[in-house]
Amino acid sequence: MGGYILVSVLILITCALLTLVVLVQNSKGGGLASNFSGSNQIMGVRKTADFLEKSTWSLAVVLLVLSLFSIFVIPRGVVSVTTNTNSELLRQQEAAGQQKAVDYQAPPTGSSEVPAE
Repeated sequence: MGGYILVSVLILITCALLTLVVLVQNSKGGGLASNFSGSNQIMGVRKTADFLEKSTWSLAVVLLVLSLFSIFVIPRGVVSVTTNTNSELLRQQEAAGQQKAVDYQAPPTGSSEVPAE
């Protein structure tokens, strides 16, 4: 269960970062890159646009990989609390001598009794 929660949180963080990077970009080549038009900048306009494009593709690939990896960490075979509660209620009723109740969620036990409706 812990792995599934970790992967889910990583997917949410990746989605938030991907959204921010896409919103910073401008489809016409402006956006954040237009703010760095000075000639004495460490990263030029083209380098900023390249960085944003590479980070977009990288985050998209990370999101794809995390989504595919989440298939393997989905918890399976967890017994639900409702089934346990129903089973314990049936045992308590049988112990008290009440009429045997039929648990519709339990798997068939092989008896020939058919519940009356």
